[in-house]
Amino acid sequence: MRIAINARMLQKGRLEGIGRYIYETTKLMVLNHPEDQFFLLFDRPYDKKYVFADNVIPLVLGPPTRHPILWKFWFERRIPKVLKKHKIDVFLSGDGYCSLSTDIPTAMVSHDLAFEHFDDHNKSSHLTFYRKYSPQYHKKAKQIIAVSEATKLDISKLYNIGSDKITVIGNAASKMFKPISNIEQEKTRQKYTEGEAYFLYLGSLHPRKNIVNLIKAFELFKQATNSTEKLVLVGRLAWKTEAINAALENSIFKKDIIHLNQIGDEISSIVASAKALVYVSLFEGFGIPILEAMQSGVPVICSNISSMPEVAGEAAILVDPHDVKEIATAISQVAKDDDLRIMMINKGIMQASTFSWDKSAEDIYACIKSLSVG
Repeated sequence: MRIAINARMLQKGRLEGIGRYIYETTKLMVLNHPEDQFFLLFDRPYDKKYVFADNVIPLVLGPPTRHPILWKFWFERRIPKVLKKHKIDVFLSGDGYCSLSTDIPTAMVSHDLAFEHFDDHNKSSHLTFYRKYSPQYHKKAKQIIAVSEATKLDISKLYNIGSDKITVIGNAASKMFKPISNIEQEKTRQKYTEGEAYFLYLGSLHPRKNIVNLIKAFELFKQATNSTEKLVLVGRLAWKTEAINAALENSIFKKDIIHLNQIGDEISSIVASAKALVYVSLFEGFGIPILEAMQSGVPVICSNISSMPEVAGEAAILVDPHDVKEIATAISQVAKDDDLRIMMINKGIMQASTFSWDKSAEDIYACIKSLSVG
C-alpha cells in the first residue's frame, strides 16, 4: 500500500497537540508496517528524525503554509499533483484539513471545532477560512477520525454528518512521561522554582486556554493560604495574548508565577515534579496534558466541559472553568490533602493506562487500510 501523510505539522521543537498526534501515530505505523511505503509530505525543510525508517519517502512541497491563501494553494494545487504522480492509494491528513481537488480516498483527523464555539479567539482571516472550508473538508473526507466522543458529537451535530462516517481514535501520552524519584523532583524544583512546590499548566497560551482565570484562581489560593507554592506555565505565547501578558505583569504574586517558553525533553521531569496539573481550558478536542500528568503520577484539576471529563474519567477534580473561586478551592484541596493526592495519583495512573499510542496507530492503520481496499 502506498500511503501519503500530511506531515506539515512535524516541525522541530514545535510538536504540540496535533503535531504530537501525527508524530506518534505515523512513527508507529511506519515501523509496524514495513511492507507499505509512506510518503511524508512536508511544507518546508524537515528534520531527518522524521524519516522513521527505510519505507519513508519524504517530499517537500513548498511554499511553507503560513497563511490561509497558502493553505488553499498547498492542499488544492500541490497535494493533488503529488498524490497522482506517486500513485497513492490513501491520503491521511492529521490536522483537520484535506484536499477538495483529489479523488484519492482520504482519511482526515478532526481534533476539534473550537472555532465554531469561540470565533473571537481567532484571527479574522483564519476564521473566514475555517468557516468556509471546514464543513467542506469534513464532507469530502471518505472517513473522519475524531479524537474524542465529544468531537465526534460536535462534527455530527454542526455539520450534519452521519456517525457511521466518524471513527473515534484518541490521543495518548508519550512514554517519556512517567513518575520520577523524590531526588529527581527536588533537582527539578531547585532548577525552576527555587526548591518550592508548584502547580503546573502545560500547553500553548492563548484565550481558549483560560490562563487569566487560572492566574486569578492562583492568586485567591495564595491570599487564602499564605502558601509558598508557585505556578509554572509551560508553553509558547500563541495568539491574542494581551490579556495574559497583562495578568502576568500585574499579578500581586508575579514573583511566584514562572513562564517557561520552549522546553525540550526536560518537560517530562517538570511535569512529574509538579504538585498538580491545573488545566482549566474553555474547550478541548482531547487534552493530552491531562494524560501526560496522570501518567507521570501527578494529580489533575481540569474543566468539566467538552472532552475533558471523558479523558480524565473519575481520576481528576472537575471544575467550572468560568468559576475562579471553584478553581481556587480545588487547588487548595490538592495542596492540603495528602490522602486526596495519593488517591488521585493512583486513579490517574490507571486512567492514563487506558490510552495507548500503539492502539491509536493500529486503529488509524485499519481505517486507511479499509479505504484502500474499499
